[in-house]
Amino acid sequence: MFPIVGMNIEWIFLIAIAVVGFIVQARLQAVFGKYSKVTFAGGLTGREVAEKMLRESGINSVKVVATRGNLTDNYNPRTRTISLSEGVYASNSVAAAAVAAHETGHAIQHAVGYAPLKMRSALVPVISVTSKWAIWVILAGIMMTQMDGGSMTLYWIGILMIAMSAVFALITLPVELNASARAMHWLRADGSLNPQQLTQARTALNWAARTYLVAALSAVVTLLYFLAARRN
Repeated sequence: MFPIVGMNIEWIFLIAIAVVGFIVQARLQAVFGKYSKVTFAGGLTGREVAEKMLRESGINSVKVVATRGNLTDNYNPRTRTISLSEGVYASNSVAAAAVAAHETGHAIQHAVGYAPLKMRSALVPVISVTSKWAIWVILAGIMMTQMDGGSMTLYWIGILMIAMSAVFALITLPVELNASARAMHWLRADGSLNPQQLTQARTALNWAARTYLVAALSAVVTLLYFLAARRN
Protein backbone atom coordinates (compact mmCIF):
# COMPACT_ATOMS: atom_id res chain seq x y z
CA MET A 1 0.00 0.00 0.00
CA PHE A 2 2.87 2.40 0.76
CA PRO A 3 5.83 1.94 -1.65
CA ILE A 4 7.98 4.53 0.13
CA VAL A 5 11.16 3.45 -1.64
CA GLY A 6 9.59 2.42 -4.94
CA MET A 7 11.25 3.89 -8.05
CA ASN A 8 8.13 5.64 -9.35
CA ILE A 9 8.04 8.89 -11.31
CA GLU A 10 7.78 11.05 -8.18
CA TRP A 11 10.87 9.39 -6.71
CA ILE A 12 12.80 10.04 -9.93
CA PHE A 13 11.75 13.69 -9.81
CA LEU A 14 12.91 13.97 -6.20
CA ILE A 15 16.35 12.63 -7.13
CA ALA A 16 16.55 14.95 -10.14
CA ILE A 17 15.57 17.99 -8.06
CA ALA A 18 18.14 17.08 -5.41
CA VAL A 19 20.85 16.97 -8.08
CA VAL A 20 19.70 20.26 -9.59
CA GLY A 21 19.59 21.80 -6.13
CA PHE A 22 23.19 20.77 -5.48
CA ILE A 23 24.28 22.29 -8.81
CA VAL A 24 22.38 25.54 -8.20
CA GLN A 25 23.80 25.89 -4.69
CA ALA A 26 27.33 25.27 -5.96
CA ARG A 27 26.86 27.83 -8.73
CA LEU A 28 25.43 30.35 -6.26
CA GLN A 29 28.50 29.98 -4.04
CA ALA A 30 30.78 30.40 -7.06
CA VAL A 31 28.97 33.50 -8.33
CA PHE A 32 28.96 35.20 -4.96
CA GLY A 33 32.59 34.26 -4.44
CA LYS A 34 33.48 35.84 -7.78
CA TYR A 35 31.52 39.06 -7.32
CA SER A 36 32.65 39.40 -3.72
CA LYS A 37 36.02 40.31 -5.20
CA VAL A 38 34.61 43.06 -7.45
CA THR A 39 34.55 46.44 -5.71
CA PHE A 40 32.42 49.28 -7.03
CA ALA A 41 32.98 52.99 -7.42
CA GLY A 42 30.38 53.97 -4.84
CA GLY A 43 32.53 52.40 -2.14
CA LEU A 44 29.61 51.73 0.21
CA THR A 45 29.76 48.67 2.44
CA GLY A 46 26.84 46.28 2.70
CA ARG A 47 25.79 47.97 5.93
CA GLU A 48 25.93 51.41 4.32
CA VAL A 49 23.95 50.24 1.29
CA ALA A 50 21.20 48.89 3.55
CA GLU A 51 21.13 51.99 5.74
CA LYS A 52 21.04 54.36 2.74
CA MET A 53 18.28 52.37 1.06
CA LEU A 54 16.28 52.40 4.30
CA ARG A 55 16.69 56.16 4.72
CA GLU A 56 15.67 56.89 1.15
CA SER A 57 12.62 54.65 1.61
CA GLY A 58 11.59 56.60 4.71
CA ILE A 59 12.19 53.67 7.08
CA ASN A 60 13.79 54.61 10.41
CA SER A 61 12.79 51.72 12.66
CA VAL A 62 14.96 48.95 11.13
CA LYS A 63 18.40 48.07 12.50
CA VAL A 64 21.27 46.71 10.39
CA VAL A 65 23.52 44.29 12.28
CA ALA A 66 26.28 41.78 11.51
CA THR A 67 25.77 38.03 11.81
CA ARG A 68 28.09 35.06 11.51
CA GLY A 69 28.28 32.68 8.58
CA ASN A 70 28.25 32.78 4.80
CA LEU A 71 25.07 33.76 2.93
CA THR A 72 23.21 33.82 6.26
CA ASP A 73 21.76 37.25 5.49
CA ASN A 74 18.13 37.77 6.46
CA TYR A 75 15.45 40.23 7.50
CA ASN A 76 13.48 39.51 10.68
CA PRO A 77 10.09 41.28 10.59
CA ARG A 78 9.46 40.55 14.28
CA THR A 79 12.55 42.42 15.48
CA ARG A 80 12.77 44.71 12.43
CA THR A 81 16.40 43.74 11.95
CA ILE A 82 18.46 43.24 8.80
CA SER A 83 21.25 40.78 9.60
CA LEU A 84 24.14 40.80 7.14
CA SER A 85 26.75 38.04 7.06
CA GLU A 86 30.43 38.64 7.67
CA GLY A 87 31.23 38.78 3.96
CA VAL A 88 28.53 41.38 3.32
CA TYR A 89 28.31 43.71 6.32
CA ALA A 90 31.72 45.39 5.96
CA SER A 91 32.41 44.62 2.29
CA ASN A 92 32.14 47.13 -0.56
CA SER A 93 31.80 44.47 -3.24
CA VAL A 94 29.12 44.09 -5.90
CA ALA A 95 27.90 40.91 -4.20
CA ALA A 96 27.63 42.69 -0.84
CA ALA A 97 25.65 45.54 -2.39
CA ALA A 98 23.25 43.10 -4.07
CA VAL A 99 22.65 41.08 -0.91
CA ALA A 100 22.26 44.12 1.33
CA ALA A 101 19.80 45.72 -1.10
CA HIS A 102 17.85 42.46 -1.36
CA GLU A 103 17.44 42.13 2.40
CA THR A 104 16.46 45.79 2.59
CA GLY A 105 13.87 44.96 -0.04
CA HIS A 106 12.27 42.66 2.53
CA ALA A 107 12.23 45.49 5.07
CA ILE A 108 10.46 47.69 2.52
CA GLN A 109 7.96 44.89 1.84
CA HIS A 110 7.24 44.80 5.55
CA ALA A 111 6.84 48.58 5.73
CA VAL A 112 4.34 48.71 2.86
CA GLY A 113 2.40 45.62 3.99
CA TYR A 114 3.34 43.38 1.07
CA ALA A 115 0.74 40.60 1.28
CA PRO A 116 2.91 37.53 0.42
CA LEU A 117 5.45 38.55 3.09
CA LYS A 118 2.66 38.87 5.66
CA MET A 119 1.39 35.41 4.70
CA ARG A 120 4.87 33.88 4.92
CA SER A 121 5.56 35.51 8.28
CA ALA A 122 2.28 34.16 9.65
CA LEU A 123 3.24 30.63 8.59
CA VAL A 124 6.77 30.67 10.07
CA PRO A 125 5.79 29.43 13.59
CA VAL A 126 3.77 26.58 12.08
CA ILE A 127 6.42 25.60 9.51
CA SER A 128 9.12 25.49 12.17
CA VAL A 129 7.19 22.57 13.68
CA THR A 130 5.79 20.82 10.61
CA SER A 131 9.12 20.78 8.74
CA LYS A 132 10.70 18.81 11.60
CA TRP A 133 7.90 16.36 12.30
CA ALA A 134 5.96 15.75 9.08
CA ILE A 135 7.93 12.71 7.88
CA TRP A 136 7.92 11.15 11.35
CA VAL A 137 4.15 11.60 11.61
CA ILE A 138 3.69 9.96 8.20
CA LEU A 139 5.94 7.03 9.11
CA ALA A 140 4.09 6.58 12.41
CA GLY A 141 0.80 6.58 10.51
CA ILE A 142 2.08 3.92 8.10
CA MET A 143 3.31 1.71 10.95
CA MET A 144 0.05 1.95 12.87
CA THR A 145 -2.00 1.12 9.80
CA GLN A 146 0.12 -1.87 8.78
CA MET A 147 0.21 -3.29 12.30
CA ASP A 148 -3.47 -3.25 13.12
CA GLY A 149 -5.27 -1.91 10.07
CA GLY A 150 -6.23 1.16 12.02
CA SER A 151 -7.25 4.62 10.94
CA MET A 152 -5.32 6.61 8.34
CA THR A 153 -5.82 9.81 10.32
CA LEU A 154 -2.22 10.15 11.45
CA TYR A 155 -0.94 9.60 7.91
CA TRP A 156 -3.20 12.34 6.54
CA ILE A 157 -2.10 14.70 9.29
CA GLY A 158 1.45 14.17 8.07
CA ILE A 159 0.34 14.84 4.49
CA LEU A 160 -1.29 18.09 5.65
CA MET A 161 1.96 19.10 7.34
CA ILE A 162 3.91 18.51 4.11
CA ALA A 163 1.26 20.44 2.18
CA MET A 164 1.76 23.40 4.46
CA SER A 165 5.50 23.29 3.80
CA ALA A 166 4.77 23.27 0.05
CA VAL A 167 2.47 26.28 0.42
CA PHE A 168 5.16 28.08 2.42
CA ALA A 169 7.78 27.37 -0.26
CA LEU A 170 5.46 28.61 -3.02
CA ILE A 171 4.65 31.81 -1.12
CA THR A 172 8.36 32.39 -0.58
CA LEU A 173 8.99 32.61 -4.34
CA PRO A 174 7.18 35.91 -5.00
CA VAL A 175 8.54 37.32 -1.74
CA GLU A 176 12.14 36.69 -2.81
CA LEU A 177 11.63 37.74 -6.44
CA ASN A 178 9.95 40.98 -5.36
CA ALA A 179 12.73 41.78 -2.88
CA SER A 180 15.30 41.30 -5.66
CA ALA A 181 13.28 43.52 -8.00
CA ARG A 182 13.20 46.24 -5.35
CA ALA A 183 16.94 45.82 -4.83
CA MET A 184 17.75 46.17 -8.53
CA HIS A 185 15.44 49.17 -8.91
CA TRP A 186 17.21 50.99 -6.08
CA LEU A 187 20.72 50.04 -7.24
CA ARG A 188 19.96 51.40 -10.71
CA ALA A 189 18.50 54.60 -9.30
CA ASP A 190 21.37 55.08 -6.85
CA GLY A 191 23.96 55.01 -9.63
CA SER A 192 26.73 53.50 -7.52
CA LEU A 193 27.14 50.52 -9.84
CA ASN A 194 28.13 50.84 -13.48
CA PRO A 195 26.12 48.90 -16.11
CA GLN A 196 28.46 45.89 -16.00
CA GLN A 197 28.27 45.74 -12.20
CA LEU A 198 24.49 46.04 -12.30
CA THR A 199 24.45 42.98 -14.55
CA GLN A 200 26.69 41.16 -12.09
CA ALA A 201 24.41 42.07 -9.20
CA ARG A 202 21.39 40.84 -11.15
CA THR A 203 23.16 37.58 -11.96
CA ALA A 204 23.96 36.99 -8.29
CA LEU A 205 20.37 37.65 -7.24
CA ASN A 206 19.00 35.45 -10.03
CA TRP A 207 21.08 32.49 -8.84
CA ALA A 208 19.86 33.09 -5.30
CA ALA A 209 16.27 33.09 -6.59
CA ARG A 210 16.85 29.73 -8.28
CA THR A 211 17.53 28.13 -4.90
CA TYR A 212 14.02 29.12 -3.80
CA LEU A 213 12.57 27.77 -7.03
CA VAL A 214 14.29 24.42 -6.44
CA ALA A 215 13.00 24.39 -2.84
CA ALA A 216 9.44 25.01 -4.04
CA LEU A 217 9.64 22.26 -6.66
CA SER A 218 11.07 19.85 -4.10
CA ALA A 219 8.27 20.60 -1.63
CA VAL A 220 5.57 20.10 -4.25
CA VAL A 221 7.06 16.86 -5.60
CA THR A 222 7.48 15.52 -2.05
CA LEU A 223 3.79 16.16 -1.44
CA LEU A 224 2.84 14.43 -4.72
CA TYR A 225 5.08 11.49 -3.84
CA PHE A 226 3.33 10.75 -0.57
CA LEU A 227 -0.09 11.25 -2.12
CA ALA A 228 0.86 8.73 -4.82
CA ALA A 229 2.25 6.36 -2.20
CA ARG A 230 -1.13 6.30 -0.47
CA ARG A 231 -2.93 5.41 -3.71
CA ASN A 232 -0.69 2.45 -4.58
